[in-house]
Amino acid sequence: MRKRISLLVLLVFAFSCSAGAQSQKPQPVAFINVNVVPMDRERIIENQTVIIRDGRIAEIGPSTKVKIPQDALRVEAQGKYLMPGLAEMHGHLPHPNQGEAVANSFLVLFVANGVTTVRGMFGFPNHPALRDRIAKGEVLGPRLYAASPALSGQSVPNAEEAEKLVRKYKQDGFDLLKVHEGLSKESFDRIAQVANELGIRLGGHIPNDVGLVRALKARQSSIEHLDGYLEAVDLDTVDDAEIKKLAMMTKEAGVWVTPTMALWQTFMGTDTVESLRQRPELKYMPQQMINQWTQQRTNQIANNQNPQTGLKIIGFRDRLLKALSDAGVGVLLGSDAPQLFSVPGFSLHREMHAMIKAGMTPYQVIESGTRKPAVYLNAEKEFGTVEVGKRADLILVDGNPLKDVSNVSKRAGVMLGGKWMAESYIRSMLDKIAATYAQ
Repeated sequence: MRKRISLLVLLVFAFSCSAGAQSQKPQPVAFINVNVVPMDRERIIENQTVIIRDGRIAEIGPSTKVKIPQDALRVEAQGKYLMPGLAEMHGHLPHPNQGEAVANSFLVLFVANGVTTVRGMFGFPNHPALRDRIAKGEVLGPRLYAASPALSGQSVPNAEEAEKLVRKYKQDGFDLLKVHEGLSKESFDRIAQVANELGIRLGGHIPNDVGLVRALKARQSSIEHLDGYLEAVDLDTVDDAEIKKLAMMTKEAGVWVTPTMALWQTFMGTDTVESLRQRPELKYMPQQMINQWTQQRTNQIANNQNPQTGLKIIGFRDRLLKALSDAGVGVLLGSDAPQLFSVPGFSLHREMHAMIKAGMTPYQVIESGTRKPAVYLNAEKEFGTVEVGKRADLILVDGNPLKDVSNVSKRAGVMLGGKWMAESYIRSMLDKIAATYAQ
């Protein structure tokens, strides 16, 4: 135990040193002869030089014309692709009682996988302060948007308490409200009313008593996990026309969705515990958490009396996501990590493949994790595309991501707020995490 504590202390120190370097004014960086994936529309701009200065994209132009600053760090990027950093729009941070080292390791896992923005979707009181520390460069991590503690049937017994909590969470500095199961119609309606008055978003689940239609009418800003849609249909008889109608209702309401497809494939699919435990990214997670996931999945399999129903649900969700995307509904990339063998950062790459399986194109999938999150968060001037003036949150990859989303994981390096982290540096951070949890 003493050895483990010492290793965790070293882990905190290592990440603090990384954050300290981040907080210093970075030197200019030049990506030379790179193919730019701007994500303003479906295109590649070849053989460009991109200059980063003071944490922002300062210049983009043909490599034959752009003058490289003498003091710039030169990143030779011939044949590589520069794209916006990813946004994890349904992520979680660990409970505060798991300690600072575990929380910091999760943040590093996000960044190492090119995730430069996270919308945390289950809040604790310390999260606004953590968000602010990250923004100041005191902690190495993605830009954080912090959801409130869950507004559920347990925490909200009536409409009066609902209003009190909404006002409290707004005052406490949370960026959005998390709606969870068990809310009454009256409590939900009061939450939506007061949230609208105060100008704070609400997103999350669809409580059973509320239902999909009521949530859409309330213009809940985002629906997570495609919650409420299955309950709105008869799984045995639902057809494409009914699915299209649900998609159009969502579009007309202006509500966004974060589908978390890969996680539901794990919940409802046929993966065994043994196959899930073989995922290579599990070496970056605490053993206690892996054991909890193992027991959870074991119980799911034991209680699943009809595996075919699970596969039918997966099929319905695939058809629904395709219909939502085709209807122009705002789709957001999110994986619900860390949750049931979903490791922060790594799980977002699995999610992209699940969305491709549902019928979305590579451009649509990448857009759901770059430009569209910026639109949803009213931060289009800050991030989401590779354009002059935008925050320098970028990923350099070895293949064209618009041809194959697998190329997003072929990482040559990540830039966070103008700080360049080459693949060798990222690998050293990952190795430290793996070594800690191997003890």
